[in-house]
Amino acid sequence: MALRAVIVDDNGSFLAAAQGLLEQEGLDVVGVASTATEALEVVEELEPDLVLVDIMLGTESGFELTRRLVELDSGRASTVILISTHSESDFVDMIAESPARGFLPKSDLSVDAIHRILAGHPD
Repeated sequence: MALRAVIVDDNGSFLAAAQGLLEQEGLDVVGVASTATEALEVVEELEPDLVLVDIMLGTESGFELTRRLVELDSGRASTVILISTHSESDFVDMIAESPARGFLPKSDLSVDAIHRILAGHPD
């Protein structure tokens, strides 16, 4: 069975492109959101296996959203992976302190990369 995912990003063009790419690769993208508030509602309603969260959500913080999702999700099995156009080295300390499972540059976004992070082998 395919992983059920929600993508959270404030860039509508990226949301559409990422959803199309990941669905083509076999991921079941069950929802998208552009703000932290939308993300919390969508995740609570749809209970996905995976939430991909952009670090820079306009004026909002993807790190703060990740913390809130993990708190909200304490009884469920959703996993959060942070994504960004920025390099991991730009946020290495914040990523390490985050409850997210891992980080993926948007340029490397793929189902294979997601599965490597979920398996504990990000490289």
